[in-house]
Amino acid sequence: MTDEKYMKEALKQAKRAYQLGEVPIGCVIVYQDKIIGRGYNRRKTNKTTLAHAELTAINKASKSMGDWRLEDCTIYITLEPCQMCSGAIVQARIKRAVIGTMNPKAGCSGSILNLLQMEEFNHQVDITTGVLKEECSEILQKFFKELRIRNKLEKLKG
Repeated sequence: MTDEKYMKEALKQAKRAYQLGEVPIGCVIVYQDKIIGRGYNRRKTNKTTLAHAELTAINKASKSMGDWRLEDCTIYITLEPCQMCSGAIVQARIKRAVIGTMNPKAGCSGSILNLLQMEEFNHQVDITTGVLKEECSEILQKFFKELRIRNKLEKLKG
């Protein structure tokens, strides 16, 4: 039940991205049953590749903890993280990642690669997948369906 509770909070963050016209990805980081970092995708808004939900949440959580190590934290992410975010999760020494839906085209926590559990690294992350999978998938599917319609209309106009 706790995983669902915090994934719902990550979904709230994804909805904030959606409202901005961003790919709706949300993330929260939890330490001792308290959210210490939140983030949502803002790449278009901030005009930077680095504005991923996970990186924003890790930055906020690190400030909250007063340390770059987030060793006893759990990260909740609506979509399987990319290679950059997976690397940041490992670097931050996050203990556990809970992922809503997998990303077969770009996911690096089990789909294409599994950077979170490479034995060659000095840290591995416990992974739980499929928490509120339908809700996490639905918001992404809705976003991309609307985007395709908008793009089609723009082509017809111009």
